[in-house]
Amino acid sequence: MAKKKNSETLATQWLRKNHIEFSEHPYDYEAKGGANDAAKKLGVDPYITVKTLIMEDEKKQPLIVLMHGNHEVSTKNLARQTGAKNIQPCTPETAQRHSGYLVGGTSPFGTRKKMPIWVQASILDLESIYINGGKRGLLLKIKSKVLTESLQAKRVDVALD
Repeated sequence: MAKKKNSETLATQWLRKNHIEFSEHPYDYEAKGGANDAAKKLGVDPYITVKTLIMEDEKKQPLIVLMHGNHEVSTKNLARQTGAKNIQPCTPETAQRHSGYLVGGTSPFGTRKKMPIWVQASILDLESIYINGGKRGLLLKIKSKVLTESLQAKRVDVALD
C-alpha cells in the first residue's frame, strides 16, 4: 500500500486503488482563480489543465463535464450531443452534494455519487493533462487515456473558445 501523504484525497485514494500513475502538483489556491490561475502558478499551458464541472439535465440528473482550462462549455451543444433537453451548471452546493468535493477542488475521481462523465474530445488528443486532485490547490498530472479507460468518459465536442 502506498504511504499516506499530506495531499491524500478521495481522488488520490481512488487513483492508487486503481493502480493509475499520477504526479502531484500543489499550488497556492486563489478563490475564483480557476484553471487559468492554477496553470499560471504551475507554469503550464491552460489548454492542458482540465476543469471538472458538475452539471445537471432537465430531470436534475447530475453529470460531469471535463473541459480545457481556457475554454467554456456550450451547454446547448452538450445537451444535443448527450440526448438531454437542456443542461445547466449546478449550484456550488448541489455540485458539492453530488461530487463530495468543494467547488474549486472537484475531481472526477472518487466522487460521492456515480455520474456519467463527458470529456471534450480534444483533451483526449493530449498525452498528459493536469486535473484537480480532490482539493483546492492540488492538480494531478495523468495520462489523458485514463479518462476513457478508467472513468469510461464519453467524447463530446462542446468547447467554446
